[in-house]
Amino acid sequence: MAEHKEEPVLESVMDKISEKFHGGDSSSSSDSDDEKKKGSSSASAAEAMKAKIYRLFGRERPVHSVLGGGKPADLVLWRNKKISGGVLAGATAIWLLFEVMEYHLLTLVCHCLILSLAVLFLWSNASTFINKSPPNIPEVKIPEDAAVNVALTLRYEINRGFATLREIGHGRDLKKFLIVIAGLWLLSVLGSCCNFLTLSYIVFMVLYTVPVLYEKYEDKVDAFGEKAMIELKKYYAIFNEKCLSKIPKGPLKDKKH
Repeated sequence: MAEHKEEPVLESVMDKISEKFHGGDSSSSSDSDDEKKKGSSSASAAEAMKAKIYRLFGRERPVHSVLGGGKPADLVLWRNKKISGGVLAGATAIWLLFEVMEYHLLTLVCHCLILSLAVLFLWSNASTFINKSPPNIPEVKIPEDAAVNVALTLRYEINRGFATLREIGHGRDLKKFLIVIAGLWLLSVLGSCCNFLTLSYIVFMVLYTVPVLYEKYEDKVDAFGEKAMIELKKYYAIFNEKCLSKIPKGPLKDKKH
């Protein structure tokens, strides 16, 4: 009789233990489901916040994609520091050679050609006496497709510049007129302070350092740019209301019927 009484007690204890285990499993699974939902909701919220963040010049893609991607973008963004540093050192050496040491371009080209041709000529003639193979001089040719593409691109950009100047000359866009005048005046000031080579080197340094710094401090620069654009729009609205709106505009384009 004692054995029969102990059996239901053991069975009830085992049932309670199994219920606890199953309850724990279900609670853990529900917790994991809740964590997944929270993770997905937080990810969507993060994406929404990224979409609302102001980007400079209305940029929607990463800086690497804006620069065209590939090796040129890697070079400008210093993905390979050795290659980018070598390019920077080469440009600095050229600037020092022509600007500081006052070396002339034609003289440098002639001296380099004289040295290269003398070395190759002596090497080719001396190879028979020293029992070594003559130098392998590669055949260099400019591909026709590349030359045509460069010419077409250059032609398109020049024509677009002429069209912009013609539109500004007609007096239809006062804002663009002021921007172009300010840009040309700034270039004239820079040209009076330094020569063309130094100006080219300054532009190269800006284009070679600003993108990588902007990519590093992207959020801070975008936040500052947003505030600056708000202030500029306010001042431009005031200037437009008091001055620009009172200036008579040029003749409008003939409407096509």
